[in-house]
Amino acid sequence: MANNFADLFEHSVDAMPERVALIQHDRRVTFRELDVRANRLAHHLVTVGVGAGTHVGFQMHNSIETMETLIACFKLAAVPINVNYRYRAAELAYVYANADLEVLVHHACYAEAVREAQLRTPGVRHTICVDDDSARPADDSASTPYEAALATGSSERPVVRRSADDLFMMYTGGTTGMPKGVMWRQEDMWRVLGGGIDFYTGEPVADEYQQSRTGAERDPSTWLVLPPLIHAAAMMPTFTALWSGNTVVFEPRFDADRVWRTVARRRPQVMVITGDAMARPLIEAFGREPVDASSLLAIASGAALLSQSVKNTLLELFPRAVVSDSIGSSETGFGGIGFAQKHDDPVRGPRVQTGRGSIVVDDDGRPVPPGMEGRLAKIGNVPLGYYNDPGKTEKLFQTVDGVRMVVTDDRARAETDGSITLLGRGNMVINTGGEKVFVEEVESVVKAYAAIDDAMVLGVPHERWGHQVAAVVSLSAPGPIEFAGLSAHVRRFLAGYKVPKQIWIADVVVRAPSGKPDYRWAQQYVAGRRPDHKVD
Repeated sequence: MANNFADLFEHSVDAMPERVALIQHDRRVTFRELDVRANRLAHHLVTVGVGAGTHVGFQMHNSIETMETLIACFKLAAVPINVNYRYRAAELAYVYANADLEVLVHHACYAEAVREAQLRTPGVRHTICVDDDSARPADDSASTPYEAALATGSSERPVVRRSADDLFMMYTGGTTGMPKGVMWRQEDMWRVLGGGIDFYTGEPVADEYQQSRTGAERDPSTWLVLPPLIHAAAMMPTFTALWSGNTVVFEPRFDADRVWRTVARRRPQVMVITGDAMARPLIEAFGREPVDASSLLAIASGAALLSQSVKNTLLELFPRAVVSDSIGSSETGFGGIGFAQKHDDPVRGPRVQTGRGSIVVDDDGRPVPPGMEGRLAKIGNVPLGYYNDPGKTEKLFQTVDGVRMVVTDDRARAETDGSITLLGRGNMVINTGGEKVFVEEVESVVKAYAAIDDAMVLGVPHERWGHQVAAVVSLSAPGPIEFAGLSAHVRRFLAGYKVPKQIWIADVVVRAPSGKPDYRWAQQYVAGRRPDHKVD
């Protein structure tokens, strides 16, 4: 079995060539058309020296061309590298260099940042510029226009030796440190996040043709994928949908009002989002101008968690839909799935059923008994390690009693019913007077307060306690906030030492494109700025 991304896609093309694969605004392409355009790009890439193992960056927002670029790379056994389009020149140069990029495909609106970063990274020897809605390709002879590249390429599939060992790499968001490239075998990534193992039953599929074979026997569903394709939370659901013969709808940029117009027009059954960062604006936009969203059967959140108050609202607004939360990371892939229930305890972390290789281990890497806490680990299909970082690879990826595993910094508890409760990231624990506070626990309670739109909790230095719990919040409506009411709300659920003692109000709590909290931004925001509320 080949079990690589390109073969899985081509199986769908061969089984369902005339089905619609992708929709972007008024554009739509069938599986056959998507295959042909990806073939043309692949042949152009060959002419500039791209082959097996070549690192090709894609600095692109969601679009049909983004998927063509990914598929073209996988067809050549090349390695597409996700580049965060929000990065500035210095950050871009770091990723270009760290990832050893040789070729870069980017949307025209990022051309200026690309040129500036490329001056610092001469290893990027060829760039391809994609026209987009906001900008036209610059008249720059050093960059090849995307459509011109396709025009010179053959429509035939390139003949390339591909295998399950072909590399898939995903650069982390870098929200607590510099981005790192996590290397996976493509089969392993397919198994954990692409449907190679059934998400609900935990059973491996029979063969590489099962998804396309089953898809051809059924009517297609429509998936509206909202997170950026530069993150696995969007890329892998998109590939999963395509490998199963379904249609994926893209919005180039997240606009909550436009999303609901798209829902009313395209009637998707599945909406993929990222935590409160997308759910809250969607709820607000739906309240301003409701549409017929009765087609929605599933609202699936990944990469960032939904707060309980948001889950409650989603379940009330869309009673036909299942609302799910998935845990995982670039290093673990899919760690488990949980389904929202109304009015659950906002303090309790996300709870998922095991069976996909997720376990809780002690400091020696051995499973803890039920009821005990430890570190979240993953066995089975796990990454090869970090690119260009053997030290961190050795620290995170371990072999215990002959079993290879990835042992994360996330703290978790093994429940007596066989499930796992995620407590918080170990590297984001606040030590205040010897007491340990998980920031996610406090954030979930703070965000459940009606006046709070979003929140990020962090530790700030304190001469007596070492560190003190603090928060940066944004408000759900204009006007003052009753800090006493917020503190009383938090104390209803948490011990007093977990209540934020300093609070800063920001217009917007900044998050990564994936929706994950950007704690570096939070630290920079509070530095040198007096808090809006302080309790001594």
